[in-house]
Amino acid sequence: GYRSRPSQKLGRMVFLTTKMMERTALFLSFGSYITSLITAFLPLWKTMNSDLNEVENWFSGLWLTCLYTEERGIQCKAYDSVLGLPVDLQISRVLVLISIGTGGFALLTSFLSLEGVGICVRKPEVKRRLFIFSGVMTWVSGLTTLAPVSIVAYTTVVDFWDEGFPDVMPRWEYGEAMFSGWFGGLGQVIGGTLFFVAVCMRDYDLQRMNVPVSPELKPRTRYYLKTEVL
Repeated sequence: GYRSRPSQKLGRMVFLTTKMMERTALFLSFGSYITSLITAFLPLWKTMNSDLNEVENWFSGLWLTCLYTEERGIQCKAYDSVLGLPVDLQISRVLVLISIGTGGFALLTSFLSLEGVGICVRKPEVKRRLFIFSGVMTWVSGLTTLAPVSIVAYTTVVDFWDEGFPDVMPRWEYGEAMFSGWFGGLGQVIGGTLFFVAVCMRDYDLQRMNVPVSPELKPRTRYYLKTEVL
């Protein structure tokens, strides 16, 4: 009994640490997913203002183009044709939709596989597979958020330094939404990594709980049973 107390304390500490890691991964993934979701629909991916007309400010996103003036405020308009969009915006739209779908599905499966959620309680292997699947889907969601932001950033830099444009002609620059997209995608990648860390901690906890029934202890138990019968 004296020797089992430190083991019980260690087991309790490992269980609480695993539980905290799971919820940290879920919280970080959820916050990053919301950030990426808002970024996807903000018309602030690129900004442009002209030195000739400082009253007008243009904003461009994946779905809308907006014009801000002091007299009329902000006015937004959707793109006329999908096929008429540049290739980088078409690819970015597809990747953003994949990110939204995979990220939402990852959050749902990760919640179902948490310790304390009364689903598949007697099937820890199912919960483990769901958690691994959540980590993979969170990674996919994070990468498909980082990719379109990076693509638009690259094309913006190339167009900005294009020597073929006249110097007096206004050029697109980075918008605030691009930075929030980078933060959101990076947060999802970190959250997916924490899911795998939680799986490893849970495996260690289960392995520690199964140590008393290890095979090397069974022959000794059978020996003592025989002596008691004799």
